Amino acid sequence: MKAIGKYIVIDKINEEVKTESGLLLSASDVKDFRYEKGIVVTAGTEVSSIVEGDEIYYDKGHSYTMMIDNVKRTIIRENDVVVVSSPS
Repeated sequence: MKAIGKYIVIDKINEEVKTESGLLLSASDVKDFRYEKGIVVTAGTEVSSIVEGDEIYYDKGHSYTMMIDNVKRTIIRENDVVVVSSPS
């Protein structure tokens, strides 16, 4: 499987979100956040600065979910990525 153009296939990362004081936020509080975290499965043929394995934050309002090879994957466009963290 290979994404084409400016599309990126990711797996969403579900993480617990804590406040500075140590309180865990509920799922309903977290769903109000505009951005979500994911790990890149494959980057499209026209994507140059994001590669497989990068952790990213993306605008969840512009994402689509698909079943690919019996796995639930999220599809986004490169311009919806706001932060990239390359693996060490």
